Amino acid sequence: MDKKKRVTMVGGIFFKTDNPTEMRNWYGKHLGLDTDEYGAVFRFHPQKNPQSTGYLQWSTFSQDSEHMKPSQKEFMINYRVEDIEWLVGELKKEGVKILDEIATYDYGKFVHIMDPEGNKIELWEPVDKVFDEYYSKNTNES
Repeated sequence: MDKKKRVTMVGGIFFKTDNPTEMRNWYGKHLGLDTDEYGAVFRFHPQKNPQSTGYLQWSTFSQDSEHMKPSQKEFMINYRVEDIEWLVGELKKEGVKILDEIATYDYGKFVHIMDPEGNKIELWEPVDKVFDEYYSKNTNES
């Protein structure tokens, strides 16, 4: 039996800024990101399954955003995972701090954990096909 994968790749990069809109505009103007009110989306084709499409979300948040709580850090990384229920079970056995219950949306399942230095981590089991239609034109292709 194959060993299950935990993290398959980065799914999102989120950080706090004094002015999220101006920061998104700066990244658009100077670095060429195609941004919207949520940030930017990067579309990719996984090496092991090149006919499929995956997405990475890049977003800015205001300094007073609660999104990174309880972490005191200015950023949060989202990691794509294959089987979030299995992984949460394994992490609990290993003593990893799980911050919430698994939340399910049409675009995937999410849960948050903390690393030993207080960095909040978001785990995401994506449903990429939802993004295929929504972001058919407005993405940063890799």
